[in-house]
Amino acid sequence: MIASEPDPAAVAAALKVLDDHFAALNARDATALADSLHFPHYRLTASGMQVWQTSETYLDDFFARAGDGWARSALLFRNVVAASPDKVHLDVGFVRFNDKNEEIGRFRSLWIIARLHNVWAALARSSFAK
Repeated sequence: MIASEPDPAAVAAALKVLDDHFAALNARDATALADSLHFPHYRLTASGMQVWQTSETYLDDFFARAGDGWARSALLFRNVVAASPDKVHLDVGFVRFNDKNEEIGRFRSLWIIARLHNVWAALARSSFAK
């Protein structure tokens, strides 16, 4: 069923998950980062599907992908594609910066944020980022 209007409470919850995710990533807080994700967590890229069954290696895996020069990431936009009471699809743009505050990459992703077992978190992403 396609809702005619996005569910406002679901959208607010999903945007908070996204904001919390980027804040935790920039703080290098593995626990808070894991709290923003459902596990298993799925990420589709040009090289295939990556699945994290648990949070144990998620942050280290991000550092490996982002490279030695990564210092922080910032959101460019967060557009709601669709939203039901239990799931939100977001079109997300973000930029990565190095420690000199120079841009090292701009990317776009589709995030699927869902309420599972009454917890809102990101379940899956389709990303053009490395």
